[in-house]
Amino acid sequence: MTFGVEHVSYRYAGAPRRALDDVTLAVGDGTFYGVIGPNGSGKSTLLRVLLGLLAPEAGDVRLDGKSVQRWTRRDLARRVGVVTQDEEMIFPVDVRSLVSMGRYPHLGPFQPLRRSDHEAIERAMARCEVTEFGARLVSTLSGGERQRARLARALAQEPVSYALDEPTAALDIAHEMTMFELLARLVREDHATVLVVTHNLNLAARYADRLLLLDRGRVSAEGSPGEVLTRDRIESVWGWPVRIAAHPGPGRDSGAPQVVPLAADNEPAIDLTPPTQEGTPHA
Repeated sequence: MTFGVEHVSYRYAGAPRRALDDVTLAVGDGTFYGVIGPNGSGKSTLLRVLLGLLAPEAGDVRLDGKSVQRWTRRDLARRVGVVTQDEEMIFPVDVRSLVSMGRYPHLGPFQPLRRSDHEAIERAMARCEVTEFGARLVSTLSGGERQRARLARALAQEPVSYALDEPTAALDIAHEMTMFELLARLVREDHATVLVVTHNLNLAARYADRLLLLDRGRVSAEGSPGEVLTRDRIESVWGWPVRIAAHPGPGRDSGAPQVVPLAADNEPAIDLTPPTQEGTPHA
């Protein structure tokens, strides 16, 4: 599935500036695409606009060449598996029931789960290592376990693409790596399109084919990880001294740029005072 955004702008009501300002990107079929940027740069807003949850004030958003507003929510759910950063569970629900919700776009009204649905649910739970939590309430899981259960729900949809907002938030290093390895396998083996919003610059550099760097709602850079993650650009956008080192390998990610933040006293001081005219940005 392809994602296309052309000259999109969005402003939250009462905000002093646009959360997105003339953003353009194109994500091709079978691409692992990372969206990065500081807090308040517009990453999550871009994802919501891309999924049709927010209507842009200007610009065009297309999925597979069709305006996102022309997709029904049911058809979109069959094509795109979504993992949000935060999700409030209004009613108590166990993990297997949560993952089972991923099958709803494939069922008719009041239609019970079929054998193929149960098989898809079990596969998704196994791939995300949440099978052992099947009978537990989601509210009893750790933050990382809940995130893996949400990804399992997205996998149970059996979509052709995935859109994820901070999927490794609250995960330990092993499950963080497992998550990105799983997403990479979805691209390589299932030919899925994966778009990930993440704060983890180094994992984004190691796994993504292309990166989009947002800064205060505008595109600062777009391209391969090596093109985007330069020292001058990172220091300018984040306002902190860094060193860029090549990942030593071994593995297919050998040579990927890795951002190493430096202690403040190792480099000339950088002014971190935010411009007073910008106000408080949205996520």
